[in-house]
Order: sequence, then structure tokens, then C-alpha cells
Amino acid sequence: MDIVPLLDRIGESPTAALFGLITGVIFGIAAQRSRFCLRAATVEFARGHMQDKVAVWLLTFSTAVVWVQGAQLSGILDTRDARMMAVPGSWSGAVIGGLLFGAGMVLARGCSGRLLVLAATGNLRSLVSGLIFAVTAQMAMTGWLAPLRDRLAALWITSGGRNMDLLSALHLPREAGLVIGLVIALIALELSRRSYIGASRLIFASGVGFAAAVGYALTYTLAQSAFDPVQIESLTFTGPSANTLMFVIDRSRNLDFDIGLVPGVVLGAFLSAFWAKELSVQGFEGPTPMRNAMIGAVLMGFGGMLAGGCAIGAGVSGGSIFAGTAWLALLCMWIGGMTTDRLLGGQGTPAHI
Repeated sequence: MDIVPLLDRIGESPTAALFGLITGVIFGIAAQRSRFCLRAATVEFARGHMQDKVAVWLLTFSTAVVWVQGAQLSGILDTRDARMMAVPGSWSGAVIGGLLFGAGMVLARGCSGRLLVLAATGNLRSLVSGLIFAVTAQMAMTGWLAPLRDRLAALWITSGGRNMDLLSALHLPREAGLVIGLVIALIALELSRRSYIGASRLIFASGVGFAAAVGYALTYTLAQSAFDPVQIESLTFTGPSANTLMFVIDRSRNLDFDIGLVPGVVLGAFLSAFWAKELSVQGFEGPTPMRNAMIGAVLMGFGGMLAGGCAIGAGVSGGSIFAGTAWLALLCMWIGGMTTDRLLGGQGTPAHI
């Protein structure tokens, strides 16, 4: 795809923001219609079920893996220099941050991406939690919590100055990534059949994973054509939420992919909910849910930054390129989420919220 005319017309930074907006709109529509959420899947699994929430998550994850790995095999995409792969990863950050994020998403009743989608449909609880999440993420990135994050992340890092490529580390051929994605997709489709999930929801669940591949493809194309260095990245909401918050506050900050991504998700989710007549103003049901949501948002903000990504950033985007710390963070998010639900007695809010 030749984007040089677009770069000449509007510039590199606005083009990056536009690509973030496109990626976000696709994600927002697909996530709203499919009700995709890692928190819902972990709670469902923790309560002894393997039904529609788990199926939707597995289908999203597998779709991202299949699209990204297929694009790499065909030469359309190369993620070896993606932001998550090109720098050292933190094993300790993946473990600690993943556990914190998993606990936080159960308390907040949604992972960071789900909170953003719900906020766009009128959920004030998610809006408040999302703002706390963004502020905490910013504090962990450059604020008062940054020294603690740095110390915890430095406890155990990957060797060689880069993140670990799991396929290379396991001495597997590049085709193995595509095969793994297809196997997970078959499992997801079987669970979908047993749970009687309609074709529409399956398509939109796949659309969430497709959005991750779109993000990589667009930023890779931009990196190949832009004069200034461009990071190859995709869906994630910890850093972008913090960056978007600071962009609104500080007029001197420049446009980039992150700045377009968050508004794109809000726009896509709003339009989807409006079309389906699902816009509805909702608030907190009482002091306990409000307290839990605020604590959960803080845990997710710090945990996501420490882990190198949220449930989407590490769990889908990072997982689709087989970044070692991303897979470990995702595992720990599942463990943290299931453990927290068990500690709450499994009597908390339903998995679909």
C-alpha cells in the first residue's frame, strides 16, 4: 500500500493518528457487538464453565494470531522490530503486573478495553474507572509510581537486549505460529457451537482479533514510508490511555498512533451501540461496587504498565507476535483474575457485565 501521497498531504504525525483512529474504530465496533472481555472469560472459567465468554476470547485471540502470523509468512508484515519485541522484556514485570491487572479487572468489572467500550455506551461506572486507570498508568509511566515500576521491572529481564521470541526460543518453524492460531480457533469454534453462539457474534469476535492485525499492518506500512522512525505497534490501552489524557491536558504534545486509538474505540463503540439501540446511562449500585471499581482501576493502571501491556496489549497484540513476556503476562492475568473471583467467593457480578 502506497501511503506516500497521504503523508505528503497531511504529514506523518496526523497519518499515525489516523491509522490509530481506524484501528480503534474497528476494535470499538467489534468489541461492543461481541461483548469481548478477558475479565468475563476468566470469571466464567473460574466458576467452572467453558461457554460463550471463553469462546469469544479464544476466537479473538486465535484470529489475531492467524492474521498476524499469516501476514508475516506472506511477507506483508514483519514484527521483529515491533515495540514489544525490540526492547528488553521484564519477566518480573509480567508476573507481578499480570497478577495485579488480573485482580484489578475483576474488581473493576471489566478489563481496560472493556471499560473504554462501556464508557462510550453511557456507563458512568466505567467512565470513572477508566479515568482512574489512565491517571494511574500515567503515574506509573513518568510520575510518582515510575520508580517503583522500574525497580520491580528490573528484577528479572530478558537477555540479549530484546524480548524473547517464543517460536525461536522453542526452535519452532515460523509456520508453527499460524498452526497454533488455527488450533486455538478450532477449539473456540467448538466451544461456540456448544454454547449456541450466533454467527454475528462470532464474526464480531473475530473482528477484535482482526483489529490487532490491522494496527500492526498500518504502523508497519507507515514505518516503511515515513522519514522519521515510527514504532510498529497495535492495540493496547495502558500507554495510549495515559498519553491521550496528557494530550488533552498538554497542548504541546504531538499526534501519534496512541492519540488516535482511544478516540477511535470510543467512536466505534458509540456508533455500534447507537445502531443497536444499546446506549444507556448507568452508574454505581452502591458504595462497595464503587470502592472495588476504584481499587481495581488503580491495580490495572499500575499492573498494565508494569506488565508491558493490558489484556489487549499483552494478551492479544503481544500474544499474536509470540512475545515471551506477553504470554507470561497473559497467563498471570488469568491467574490473578480467577484467584480474585475465588477470593470474592464467586458471588460477585455476573460474568457478562
